Amino acid sequence: MVEAPPPPAALRGARDRLFWLLVLGGVLIDYVSKRVIEAALVPHVPRRVIGEFLRFTLIYNPGAAMNLSFGASSRIVFSVIAAVMFVVLFRMLLETRQDDRAQVVALGLIASGAVGNLIDRIRSVRGVVDFLDVGLADSRFYTFNVADSFVTVGAVLLAILLWRQPDPAE
Repeated sequence: MVEAPPPPAALRGARDRLFWLLVLGGVLIDYVSKRVIEAALVPHVPRRVIGEFLRFTLIYNPGAAMNLSFGASSRIVFSVIAAVMFVVLFRMLLETRQDDRAQVVALGLIASGAVGNLIDRIRSVRGVVDFLDVGLADSRFYTFNVADSFVTVGAVLLAILLWRQPDPAE
């Protein structure tokens, strides 16, 4: 009987399985939600979900968060930034203790959001699909997507966790 080779070091522990489950699950949820919205909506025509508070409004964002843009180079610049950030997050994962589930969740959420938006940048010159439109009447927040939510929640969680860590110099 032939034995299967051991899995790569990056997939051996519970920490790593949790990270990859979050990344793959988050990317899948983001991808499916964006494709459903694209199939169901016309760009820039809001559809009420919860009164005026939550609407689905399909837009394509060639820039980044809150309309940050590098002009014609935005697609390339933000794609490179996302790829570099994924590498940084993966290195942080490798430095995370096996039992530190909260930090793994934070890193997995950020990574899944980065990959989700990177997929949009690669697949379309129009930009990232955004559709979550929150606000009241004419006072609206920036339109965003599920990947953006994952990045935001993960980043806030990671910031809290890192802030609460004891100073190694003490």
